[in-house]
Amino acid sequence: MATGEIAESAFSAVLSSEHEVIGLVTQPDRPVGRKQILTAPKVKTLALEAGIPVIQPEKVREMEALAQIKEWDPDVIVVMAYGQILSQNLIDLPGRAIINLHASLLPKYRGASCIQGPIREGDAKTGWSVIYVVKKLDAGDVILQREIEIHKSETGGELHNRLAEAAPRVLLDVLDLWKESDVAAIPQDDNQSTYVSKLLRNDGRLDWSKSAEEIERMIRAYHPWPGTFCGLGGKRVKVFPPVQIGDGKGNPGEFLTEEGRELEIACGDRSLFLSSVQPEGKARMDAASFARGYRELLANGLE
Repeated sequence: MATGEIAESAFSAVLSSEHEVIGLVTQPDRPVGRKQILTAPKVKTLALEAGIPVIQPEKVREMEALAQIKEWDPDVIVVMAYGQILSQNLIDLPGRAIINLHASLLPKYRGASCIQGPIREGDAKTGWSVIYVVKKLDAGDVILQREIEIHKSETGGELHNRLAEAAPRVLLDVLDLWKESDVAAIPQDDNQSTYVSKLLRNDGRLDWSKSAEEIERMIRAYHPWPGTFCGLGGKRVKVFPPVQIGDGKGNPGEFLTEEGRELEIACGDRSLFLSSVQPEGKARMDAASFARGYRELLANGLE
């Protein structure tokens, strides 16, 4: 059961392994891009190319979907970036287990934005957790965890790709555990749990009253999605990594560079040098060009 890009390499690995894949459940094809072209999840294409049957229910709790999965009679169901809440009827269906690959070191960062969360919060590491699926979100017992170091300048997109590269080995190692017997697991400590919700575009608004370090982490964490932005003259300005922390002081959002050759912005603590931005309705440009072209507006600071 998978939909997101991060599941593609793991799904391909299982297709090429000794394990028998008997079916794929994925989300329905969706309109994509400005032209809203109906596009299938890549995992669907991979499955069909391998001759694996696919179902795409709007809601997997529908009786027809449950009946098809039951007919497949799976020993183990693997859930990875699927994108729907699972019913207890489905959780109880497989012969041996239903497991989930979650891209954080649980119990931290339960929820949808588990890749961005550790970068935004300044964690040194993240990784994969493989858990038994239970009704409570990402709260099942932990079968296996694999740690991945977060690089100092890493963006959310870059970390996503490295996690995707690590996923095949994690999944195959877990599936191999069922060759002999059922697999034990360790309960999560709910008192240590944190939750990260699905990110929306407006979640990327920057707050210049925060420290330069916090803002720098957010800009990296939210690239490429949902992206980060601020206001200038009542319009949005997108901000892109990398950004460099400086020692400037001023009111939050204040433009500190006088010569227009750089774009240094005061934060609640210290400052940030921006590298590239995109004013609303304009093309992306380097920060020095933006500083020269928008100098009058910048005199009032970024919002």
